[in-house]
Amino acid sequence: MDFRLRPLLLLLPVLFAGCADEQDETPPPPPEVTVQRIEARDTPVVMTFVARTESSRRVEIRSRVEGFLEKRLYEEGSFVKAGQPLFQMDRKPFDARLQAAKAELAQQRARLATARANLDRVKPLAAQNAVAQKELDDAVGRFRTAAAAVEAARAKVIQAELNLGYTLIRSPVTGISSFAVKREGAYIGPGTDSLLTYVAQLDPMWVEFSISENQVLRLRQQVQSGRLREPANGEYAVQIALADGTVYPHTGHITFADAALSEETGTFLIRAEVANPDHLLRPGQFVRARIRGAVRPQAILVPKRAVQQGAQGSFVWVVDDGGTVELRPVKVGPWLGDRWFIDDGLKDGETVVVEGALRLRNGAKVKIVEPPAAEKA
Repeated sequence: MDFRLRPLLLLLPVLFAGCADEQDETPPPPPEVTVQRIEARDTPVVMTFVARTESSRRVEIRSRVEGFLEKRLYEEGSFVKAGQPLFQMDRKPFDARLQAAKAELAQQRARLATARANLDRVKPLAAQNAVAQKELDDAVGRFRTAAAAVEAARAKVIQAELNLGYTLIRSPVTGISSFAVKREGAYIGPGTDSLLTYVAQLDPMWVEFSISENQVLRLRQQVQSGRLREPANGEYAVQIALADGTVYPHTGHITFADAALSEETGTFLIRAEVANPDHLLRPGQFVRARIRGAVRPQAILVPKRAVQQGAQGSFVWVVDDGGTVELRPVKVGPWLGDRWFIDDGLKDGETVVVEGALRLRNGAKVKIVEPPAAEKA
């Protein structure tokens, strides 16, 4: 080899590399993105709260008279009907008091009969001035006293009959029973320690939840600004979701809203009532209450993945008719499923980028592609 050609051979790779770099300076293709066109429409709003079920009528079963508990007549935890006997007290002392009251009533009636006969005998004599007026007055007084004594004795009989009836303790409502607090042989009576058990009515059922002061103020502002429209007459529907996610088949309605803010929790208590004919709900269950009925008029919704977070807050990428993207700050509202309400920053008819936003820069051109079939579905 001619040594004079060796430097030229060494430069050839460099020259070819330079030519290759000049050929590779073609502009890269625009990034591919999937988009969604915004359509403002009236959108129902669902507010979800953690709630707890409560019996609409939880009745404590207590004794009205003093005595010994003789027998429990129901199966603990069973379903009982209104009027069903639950406990039997020893009735013998009460039966004896009733007989004594009846005897006293018979005695007072005999005295009344004697007083009436004496008055009937004195009246004609007094009319003929055959007896002094004082004797007539005494006869009238004895008759009226005897009549009053009869009424008092009759009241004692009624009270004794009531007390005897109270020895058989019945359920005032239809519902599920609890365990017996007192056992056979216990001495029971009216007072703080008189609780025997309780019965919880299951149909209808109450669903109670709390709403914070901030949530109330925010809802009020949205209603006043027109961003939220309440249902007619404020009749919200309440849908119940159970712990496993299944939806309870019956829809309830709000029946009570506490007027005062709880100083302990800083929340307002809300109560809904829902039918429970199959007794699927029991007191003390934790459920989710979904409040339906409010509507956002002409609301703008975008997928959650279209909203990005930056140093200045939330933003989206908007694509114009020429395929150029623009970074647009937005004010986001609450979620609705996998979408986000946009309170400010977007208008009806605009197009936002859903996928491919990470490779974008302000003012860049993009290529719009169809989303995958799974996302369309």
